[in-house]
Amino acid sequence: MSTIGYENWAVDLAEVGPIYPMQGWEIPMTIVGVLFWLGWHRIQFVRERKHLEAASQRALDHEKVQRSVERY
Repeated sequence: MSTIGYENWAVDLAEVGPIYPMQGWEIPMTIVGVLFWLGWHRIQFVRERKHLEAASQRALDHEKVQRSVERY
C-alpha cells in the first residue's frame, strides 16, 4: 500500500515532486488543526471561568474572612 500514490520507486525523484505521506491533505489538516485549537481554547475559557467564579464566591464568604482575620 502506498500513501503517496507511487507503487514503483524506479523513477527520477527530481521529476516526482513531493514524496511525503498524505500529500494533498495539507489544507484540510490545517483547517482541522485550527478548529481543534479554537475549540480547545473555548473549552478552557469556559472551564476556567467556572473555576474562577467558584473561587471568587469562596473568597467572598465573609464569615470565613472574619475568622481568618481574627486568627491573626
